[in-house]
Amino acid sequence: MAFQDARLVQILFLSTFLFLGFWTRDWTLRSQVIGVAIAACLLTQFAVQRYREDQPFTPQSFLSPLITSLGLSLLLRVDHCSTMALAGGAAILSKSVFQVGGKHVFNPANFGIVVALLLTGAWVSPGQWGEEGWYVVLFLATGGLVVGKVGRWDTTLAFLGMYAGLEAVRNVWLGWTWDVWAHRLMSGSLLMFALFMVTDPRSIPNARTGRIIWAGAIALLTFILRNYFFIPTAVFWALFALAPLTILLDRLFPDDRFVWKQNSQTQDSQLEVSV
Repeated sequence: MAFQDARLVQILFLSTFLFLGFWTRDWTLRSQVIGVAIAACLLTQFAVQRYREDQPFTPQSFLSPLITSLGLSLLLRVDHCSTMALAGGAAILSKSVFQVGGKHVFNPANFGIVVALLLTGAWVSPGQWGEEGWYVVLFLATGGLVVGKVGRWDTTLAFLGMYAGLEAVRNVWLGWTWDVWAHRLMSGSLLMFALFMVTDPRSIPNARTGRIIWAGAIALLTFILRNYFFIPTAVFWALFALAPLTILLDRLFPDDRFVWKQNSQTQDSQLEVSV
């Protein structure tokens, strides 16, 4: 089947979200910026694989960087194309530069976003999707298909469960009504992060126990940064800060690395689902 590879499914869905953003949210994202993101990620991937003989070149090699470029286009806002080129190049290079045991430490798109935020005037708009209910249903349905294919529902549920629980406790403590709690959770950007970014099987812990601990820690740090330091982009900083924790958790809870069998006629191949 053509969509047995979860990367193809994710490319389809991310492209759909990008189109919906233009059509229903009237984003100010320019088409040339999207083109630069795609070109920067694909060209950097090509250059890396030409340089490294241990990474054979195949058409599937471009699926992961294409996913990364779509993720950057959806989340990162820039004034100059050069900024997006920097983010794309840094995202793909991070997979080779920051690597332990053949596994990259940082989520590529998240790394590119953080680099752009630190070095340029780029910004992220966490509320760009609003809190409309049909977006929530759309993200859960489409994201669920991808997460189900890679078997990482535990990570999504651990992150959302921990974060929702912390927000509920805070809501009760402050005496707010439950519509406030729902409003803080019904964010398209939060769900996109939980379904497409924090579940990247190439940069998260291998064992289920490790993944649950890791996702819970990210949710806790996100809660602290958002509610006590008032950082609207808390999820991205939390993921970046705690990404190295994967190395420790993989040693404490050893398990097989993630592999994906594309079909019965092909050999097992490493799946890189990275937003």
